[in-house]
Amino acid sequence: MKNDSSSSRRKFLQQIGATSLVAASSPFASLAAQQKAEERILTYDKKITANDKVRIGVIGFGVQGHYDLGSALKVPGVELAGICDLYPGRLENAKETYGNDLFVTRDYRELLNKSDIDAILICTTDVWHAKMTLDALAKGKHVYCEKPMIYKISEGHPVVAAAKKSGKVVQIGSQRVSSIGLAKAKELLAAGEIGKLNMVNSVNDRQSSIGAWQYTIPKDASPETLDWDRFIAITGKKIPYDPKKFFWWRAFKDVGTGVAGDLFIHLLSGTHFMTNSKGPEAIVSTGQFSYWKDGRDLPDVMSGVMQYPDTPEHPAFQLTLQVNFISGTGGQELTRLIGSEGIIDVRGNTITVKHSIMPEAPGFGGYDSLFTFSKAMREEMQKDFEAKWTPEQRKKKTKEDIVYNPPAGYNEHVDHFTNFFDAIRTGKVVVEDAEFGFRAAAPALACNESYLTKKIVRWDPVAMKLKA
Repeated sequence: MKNDSSSSRRKFLQQIGATSLVAASSPFASLAAQQKAEERILTYDKKITANDKVRIGVIGFGVQGHYDLGSALKVPGVELAGICDLYPGRLENAKETYGNDLFVTRDYRELLNKSDIDAILICTTDVWHAKMTLDALAKGKHVYCEKPMIYKISEGHPVVAAAKKSGKVVQIGSQRVSSIGLAKAKELLAAGEIGKLNMVNSVNDRQSSIGAWQYTIPKDASPETLDWDRFIAITGKKIPYDPKKFFWWRAFKDVGTGVAGDLFIHLLSGTHFMTNSKGPEAIVSTGQFSYWKDGRDLPDVMSGVMQYPDTPEHPAFQLTLQVNFISGTGGQELTRLIGSEGIIDVRGNTITVKHSIMPEAPGFGGYDSLFTFSKAMREEMQKDFEAKWTPEQRKKKTKEDIVYNPPAGYNEHVDHFTNFFDAIRTGKVVVEDAEFGFRAAAPALACNESYLTKKIVRWDPVAMKLKA
């Protein structure tokens, strides 16, 4: 299936290149984002030849499968060659959307065996991610795998090793790491705009039944139409038929990874990208069932705290994670980088920097013990303080705030897929490869482990291994 959107996409990218991406008052109005946009313009101006075409197959055509395929097909030269899903209604939907000639199957191995498929998009239940990735690499396919890359921490090293051995491109689906917004936040942090980093607060709250994964279940759902036995085969368990576990799978630990695997993973991926971090060394989490008591066995409200060590890439900092599926805020998404001289707020691709810089002189007077001393002592110490510190040194320093807004219509999801297909065509390295994916997935999954065992999980971020 061809996609011919290069003209409109190129026009949009030219607008990016002509846009001032940071407030004019900012001392960091670099050309980094503009250069990235110009690089994209060259890519889309290039005529796509037969050798440049990438044919893809999609495993899992649910909500994320639809979104992933839609974004992938916006990249010029990408063609759809087949779709796999266990539910026939989704295969019918695929043919209604992409034509009756489209190859469809309920057995993902049939996609892997097709010689005309170059890359596989894995958009399935978490429990299948590692198995399908390994199988696809063994068949010589490039792999785009939705986050989390793995269902169990023990699956991480085998996937990383297989990716390296295969020589194929593996990219994990946390699209924020390809966004121009996070690139700007990363640049500002590295430039010392907020001083020395010491904490990151990251929140992704929702307040809706759909946000809590209560997706519509079709009227014809049954063990036969959902191919239930094939669906649960990977678990090694005899799980009684439950359509919720098929369509609301994120909420059930037999096949999904809850808010940690769905949303903590995004917050971790973004934080690791902006800080260049390899990961935390201590992880603890807690959760509760507050509202969505629908049979799920993973909580609808969860918080995590992670300690990151002092490394050559970044100073020691603490990361807090929060997901609330019944938040009276109406839902919010915010990552706040807190430093010694200010904060960087990341809301999608909008970046705001606010400064708060302490005066050079130490505190003296006001809410201080000074007023409890005798008058003579107060006057003597006041003279000493004024002699040592100038009025300028006693003032808080000020810097103008920075506000960065992406161009209207910017789509980080398409950018993420562009990076994936560029890597396939040119051999360049993607940001979110298997190792990056493992470094983000392991701490997220460790939050579930901590919640279930009520213990602190110790992690070696360099060796990527659990500590005893």
